[in-house]
Amino acid sequence: MAFDSIFSSPLGPPACEKDAKALQFIEEMTQNADAVQQNVLAEILNQNAQTEYLKRFNLDGITDRDTFKSVIPMITYEDLQPLIQRIANGDRSPILSAHPISEFLTSSGTSAGERKLMPTIKEELDRRQLLYSLLMPVMNLYVKGLDKGKGLYFLFVKSETKTPGGLLARPVLTSYYKSEHFKTRPYDPFNVYTSPNEAILCADSFQSMYTQMLCGLYESEQVLRVGAVFASGLLRAIRFLQLNWPQLTHDIRTGSLNTKVTDPAIQECMAQVLRPDPDLADFIAKECAKENWKGIITTIWPNTKYLDVIVTGAMAQYIPTLDYYSGGLPLACTMYASSECYFGLNLTPMSKPSQVSYTIMPNMAYFEFLPHGPNSSKHARKLVDLADVEIGKEYELVITTYSGLCRYRVGDILRVTGFYNSAPQFHFVRRKNVLLSIDSDKTDEAELQKAVENASQILQEFNTSVVEYTSYADTNTIPGHYVMYWELLVKDPTNFPNEKVLSQCCLVMEESLNSVYRQCRVADNSIGPLEIRVVKSGTFEELMDYAISRGASINQYKVPRCVTFTPVMELLDSRVISVHFSPSLPHWTPERRR
Repeated sequence: MAFDSIFSSPLGPPACEKDAKALQFIEEMTQNADAVQQNVLAEILNQNAQTEYLKRFNLDGITDRDTFKSVIPMITYEDLQPLIQRIANGDRSPILSAHPISEFLTSSGTSAGERKLMPTIKEELDRRQLLYSLLMPVMNLYVKGLDKGKGLYFLFVKSETKTPGGLLARPVLTSYYKSEHFKTRPYDPFNVYTSPNEAILCADSFQSMYTQMLCGLYESEQVLRVGAVFASGLLRAIRFLQLNWPQLTHDIRTGSLNTKVTDPAIQECMAQVLRPDPDLADFIAKECAKENWKGIITTIWPNTKYLDVIVTGAMAQYIPTLDYYSGGLPLACTMYASSECYFGLNLTPMSKPSQVSYTIMPNMAYFEFLPHGPNSSKHARKLVDLADVEIGKEYELVITTYSGLCRYRVGDILRVTGFYNSAPQFHFVRRKNVLLSIDSDKTDEAELQKAVENASQILQEFNTSVVEYTSYADTNTIPGHYVMYWELLVKDPTNFPNEKVLSQCCLVMEESLNSVYRQCRVADNSIGPLEIRVVKSGTFEELMDYAISRGASINQYKVPRCVTFTPVMELLDSRVISVHFSPSLPHWTPERRR
C-alpha cells in the first residue's frame, strides 16, 4: 500500500506511514545539505564553546564556518590521545565535550593497527538510532513483503572493559545492542529478528552463535533475509553450521537444548522456542551431510531474498564465497558507519557491490573532505565542504562531532560518485594506510586486493578460490620480499592446483602491483620474488579466535591484510602446507615511470 496522500517520495512509494515519514526526512536533509551542515556546525560549536579544547583557539562564542576553518586545525587520534587519556583516567571536566562523556567506543582492533578509544555522549545514541530507522524504509522500496517474515541476523556483543576512571569501553555495536534503544525497541513487522535479545546479549560467543543458529533453523521457512555486520561474520556462521549441525539437528529432533548452553536467560527464553521437529531435523541433517555446500543458504532458508552484509572495501574479497554459499543472492550494503560517527546510508541497497554508494546524511556531524590522490598537491589540499565535493574525485573524510572530535581525520578514502539532491554520494575506496613496503614501494589494501583477485582467476579452472588472505613484508631475507598467506576453498580435491599453478599465481600478483614495486623487482633488485604460503583450511578462523581472546570485538573483527605481530605470524607459519615463489620477473620498462 502506498501512502501517496501522506507523502510521495522521489525514491519511490513508501510501504507504510512510518516509512513515508522516514523518506520525507531523507528528502528534507538532502535537499538542503549545506544549510543543514552550517546549522550542525553552529550547534556543535555553541554546545562545546566552554570546553578546554575549543577554548584553546579563542573562538569566544563565534560559530560561523569561516572562523572555524581559519583557527581550528585538522587532527589525528595521536593529537587527541593525551586528552582522551585524561578522560579515561577519570577527569570529568569539560575537556572535549560540554556534555558528560558517557563511555568510550573502541575502534576495531585490527583496523589501522591499534585499538582506539572514541569518547561519546548519550545523545549520540539518538543520532545512531535515527540512522538505523531509515534503513528499512529504503529497503522496502526495493524488496516487497518483508513484513511477512523475519530476518536471520548474527549479531554479537562483547564484554565491556572499564577505563581507570571507571568509564565503560566497548565496541559501538555492543553499546547499541545493550542500550534501551535496542532492547526495548517497538515492534516493527518489517524488522523482526529470529534471534532473541537474550542470545544477542550473551557475551559467550559460542552460546550466542549456537542459540542464534538454532532459532534461525527452527524458523527456516519464515526467514526472508540473512545477515551479519561484515561478510566475514556471515561466513563464520556458515562455518559454525558446518561444524555443529549434528548437535543442532539433535536439539531440533528432540526439542532439547545443548548442555553447553548454560546462560540462564537463554535457557529461559529457549524454553518457549524448543519443540521436537524430526522432519525439520532430518531435512537439515541430510543437506548438511552433503560434501557440496553450494547454495546451502537458499537450501536451508528457501525464502531468503537477499544477504545483508558489508562487502565494500576489504570485504569485497568474500563476494565469490558468499555467492557460492547463497547461489548468487543479492548482497545489500545498507549503511556506512564507524566508531567515531555514523555517516550515511545506501539509497539503492540492491545495487551491485562494486557500485555501492553511500549518501552522507548531513545531520549526523559536520563533514569536510581532504582532497586525496596523485593530482592533489599539498598547496591545494584545502578542506572541502560536503556540498562542494566534485564527482570523480577522491577525498579523505574529516569530521567534527557533537561528542567533541574537531576536524578529525577518520582515515577513510572516499570517491564521489554523484549527488542525491544536494547531498553527495560516495564509494568507499579503502582505509588510508600502506600495507606493505620493502624499499621505495608502497602497496595499499586496494592494490593488494586487486592483485589477489587477478591471481585467483587462474584457480577457477581448478574449481578453487581464495577464501582468506593476509600478508607481511619479510625483511629477514636480502632483499626483502612480500609474503602472502592464502587459505583456499578447494571444491574438487582431485583437481588441486599444483606447484606450477600456484607459482604462476605469485607472478600474476606481481604483474598486478604498481610500477614502483615492479621497478624495485626488475631494475633495482631491491625486492625479492613474491611468496605464497598456502595454509590449512580453518587457519583464519583460528586467527580470529586468537584476536577475540586478546580483546577484539567479534562484530568489528576484520582479517588484518598485513600482519606484524610475532604470535600471529607463528600461528600462520605453523599451518603452512605448501610454499610457492614467483618463477620470473614481472614486466617493467622505464617508459612506465611517471
